[in-house]
Amino acid sequence: MSASRGIRQLHRWVSMLFVLTVVANFVAMVFGPPPPWITYAPLPPLALQLLSGLYLFVVPYRAGRPTGQSA
Repeated sequence: MSASRGIRQLHRWVSMLFVLTVVANFVAMVFGPPPPWITYAPLPPLALQLLSGLYLFVVPYRAGRPTGQSA
């Protein structure tokens, strides 16, 4: 369960990083067309969020049904 907890924490921090890069993108657009490195900066955190989010989505299904409960 420790790995899942670590992935969840990583997912939270990466989401904050993603929001900051998107905000930086909009701020840069105020001053004219932003350079490509600012435009594409949100993509790596977004990819990490996709991977960690898919992992967190699958974890409950891999754990199976708790014992002692009927369908």
